[in-house]
Amino acid sequence: MVADNPRGDEARTILRVLGGEAVWPPPVWVMRQAGRYLPEYLATRAEAGSFTKLCYTPALATEVTLQPIRRYGFDGAILFSDILVVPDALGAEFRLDAGEGPRLRPVTNRAELDALAPGLPLERLAPVLDAVRRIRAALPAETTLLGFCGAPWTVAAYMVAGRGTPEQRPALDAAERDPGFMRALIDLLVRSSVDYLCAQIEAGADAVQIFESHGGALPDQLVEPLSLGPIAAIVAGVRTRHPGARIIVFPRGRADRLADYAATGASCIGIDQHTDLARAVAALPPGVASQGNLDPEVLLAGGEALDRAVDAVLDAARGRPHVFNLGHGIIKETPVENVARMIARVRAA
Repeated sequence: MVADNPRGDEARTILRVLGGEAVWPPPVWVMRQAGRYLPEYLATRAEAGSFTKLCYTPALATEVTLQPIRRYGFDGAILFSDILVVPDALGAEFRLDAGEGPRLRPVTNRAELDALAPGLPLERLAPVLDAVRRIRAALPAETTLLGFCGAPWTVAAYMVAGRGTPEQRPALDAAERDPGFMRALIDLLVRSSVDYLCAQIEAGADAVQIFESHGGALPDQLVEPLSLGPIAAIVAGVRTRHPGARIIVFPRGRADRLADYAATGASCIGIDQHTDLARAVAALPPGVASQGNLDPEVLLAGGEALDRAVDAVLDAARGRPHVFNLGHGIIKETPVENVARMIARVRAA
């Protein structure tokens, strides 16, 4: 048995769900589970001295990825990194300033785009890939390791503004003012994302997630060229090299287009907390798994409200392939005991 299945994929319940199997109770992991709500993370973050050092030091990135697995036994571990390491590797100089959020050197026109690398220099991401190898080696055999990247539109929105913005107005203005520039930037990010996700899979990631965090900012006429099309191109590109790759797509804020995102070839669609889960799963094809939907604010509150919310997600997902998760990242003030309560309730279902 071990020789035939050396990676233990059959025991990795998340992989089974991503393959279309309705596993019950559903496997569980949490977006941003390796993060600021954990005291052990805060200690490691202080040791690192900066967020970027934490991302680019394999031993430290490995440690913080493993911390929530040790504490809670989640069914999945997600690589500790950031979606902005891709533009950083391309030359856009990512940093995270305390209290100010991420900062990049803005890329606002074709000349600034042409000053970037023409393709992803994977050697600049060698520390991240080293962390993937270390994490996979240290994880229990039954735990799925998830890699990830940002969707091209989401990453482009940060790159054009040089920071996060409430409505992604700088990137939307750039797309209207110079669609050729935006298309070229998106194309660069598609190629880079394919290379990056494939490298993570080759280093040991069992599945990968594409975060379309800013998809909700796009007007209808731009969803296809700037979000759906590029994501479909990434999925196709990864599957050309890794035909069996399991790929989660999280189109935050696009409850109106979930079936279209499923048509990108995704194995699973992430559902945010503002979407009715029963309607969402009804919109998905039978073979496409769902993930998420629990409101992070309810996890923060805890108590009986949390119990009811967990039960509501379980009721809506029963009988279909679903990965239990939040509808967005865990809030840093969330008590650690609330997370334990959530996991216990899911596993008792």
